Amino acid sequence: MAIEQPPARNRTRQIKVGSVAVGGDAPVSIQSMTNTATSDAAATLAQIRELYKAGCQIVRATVPDEASANALPEILEKSPLPLVADIHFDYRLALAAIRAGVQGIRINPGNIGGKERVQKVAEAAGNAHIPIRVGANAGSLPKGLLESKTSSGMTREEALAESLVEAALSQARILEEFGFRDIKVSLKASNVKSTVDACRIFSRRTDYPLHLGVTEAGTAFRGTVKNAVGIGSLLLNGIGNTIRVSLSAPPVEEVRAAKAILESCGLREASPEIVSCPTCGRTSYDLIRAVENVEKLVDSIKADGGKITLRKIAVMGCEVNGPGEAADADIGIAGGNRKGSLILFRKGVRFAVLPENEAYEMLEKVIREHAEK
Repeated sequence: MAIEQPPARNRTRQIKVGSVAVGGDAPVSIQSMTNTATSDAAATLAQIRELYKAGCQIVRATVPDEASANALPEILEKSPLPLVADIHFDYRLALAAIRAGVQGIRINPGNIGGKERVQKVAEAAGNAHIPIRVGANAGSLPKGLLESKTSSGMTREEALAESLVEAALSQARILEEFGFRDIKVSLKASNVKSTVDACRIFSRRTDYPLHLGVTEAGTAFRGTVKNAVGIGSLLLNGIGNTIRVSLSAPPVEEVRAAKAILESCGLREASPEIVSCPTCGRTSYDLIRAVENVEKLVDSIKADGGKITLRKIAVMGCEVNGPGEAADADIGIAGGNRKGSLILFRKGVRFAVLPENEAYEMLEKVIREHAEK
């Protein structure tokens, strides 16, 4: 029986956010948003650098006032990431951000004034050769749109999905009226199913590149679950070009979650993949602490610019799940028969049995030996 292949990536038009291509045949990119006051250039830059080290590729910052706009030149001069200015209500701030040199802007054409103001922003962005992100959010749909859908017999989830699509298309068309086509679109709700349905409908109707995410998703735990379900299901169906995992957590956690989602969907190589078993009564050591320490070690090596050539690292509870089930791991540890000792193995073959502390040291030594600058 032939194995069904996953669908090809949905082809869209391509835009560029600084040096990062979004859409077309470009890889799915990761982005996040600063939560510092943008007017505080030093604090904002410190967070951008942290995001960059974590693997972020595009960063967005809010520009709610003139002080924030005035800080943009300093931020842009030193930022290691392309910066998208998030603008609401005041088109003049969008123009100021474009003059400062941002690599993209995010606006809602419906809340920055009449069409003549939208036209000024579109023309300025076009002259600067930067893209505009528009989108629809469940909390800010045009008045009466959702109600009109539900009154026609749709369920609330169906109505929300259709309303998001209609609102996003309307905003994009306003920009295209002025000849502006470097557009990226987002459709977001806190309801995962409505978000997914909206993106699927939208991708069938247009070729705009899509920014994926579930908005107001919640804490690091709950929000990561909701985003993994929503973003992951779309990516596995070939939909989506850039992602942000919105969390009520430090922005760097958004990037870590986004990387894990892309790796789980087979869209990014883990390099290395870290596997661990769920533990059971056979586990004779603190496996959870051990795997957390391995993750921290790998993250720190990568943050310093290192590349680990190991494909898979395993942290397993016992011999059953160690050299057996994790036999394809390049290096691994597992609980041994003697309490206080751990087995070290390569490709299913044990090569040492050591006290716990010495085993950890040996594992770290092997990982560092396979780290390249």
